[in-house]
Amino acid sequence: MPIDGEYEPSPRGWVRDQIAEYEASGGARANTLRDTGLPVIIVTTRGNKSGKVRKTALMRVEHDGQYALVASVGGAPTHPVWYHNLVADPTAVVIQDGPVPFDASVRQLTGDEKAAWWERAVAAYPPYAEYQERTEREIPVFVASRTSG
Repeated sequence: MPIDGEYEPSPRGWVRDQIAEYEASGGARANTLRDTGLPVIIVTTRGNKSGKVRKTALMRVEHDGQYALVASVGGAPTHPVWYHNLVADPTAVVIQDGPVPFDASVRQLTGDEKAAWWERAVAAYPPYAEYQERTEREIPVFVASRTSG
C-alpha cells in the first residue's frame, strides 16, 4: 500500500530532480548515482516529525530480493534524516527498483548479519568502506524485505 500524504521533495535540487526523473521514467532514467554508473533505488518513507512523504535515492544493494539501506551520509558524524524515519516506522517503506514500487518493511542489522550485508554493500559501492573510516559512528545498515506483491 503506498504511503499516503503530502510529498515533500528533498531540499537538495539534484536529489529532487533525480527522483522526479527516475519515477517519471519508471526507473529507465536517472537510475545511477550521478556519473558513477552505479545503480540506485528510490526509498519512500514517512517523516518521523512532519508526517510528510519523503523520498531518497540510495545505492542499490540487493541480495535474494532484499535490499540493504546504508545510512552513511558520506561518513558524516550524524545519521541521515531518513534513518530516523525508518526507526520511527519500519513498516512505512516503499522501495522502487525499476518500474514498479513495492511495499517493504525494514529492520536494523547487527552482528554477523550486518557484517554480511556490509560486505555486499561495499562490493556494490566501495566508498562505503572509506565513509566508515571517516566517522566515529557505526554506520547503520537496514535490510528491506518485500511485504506485498
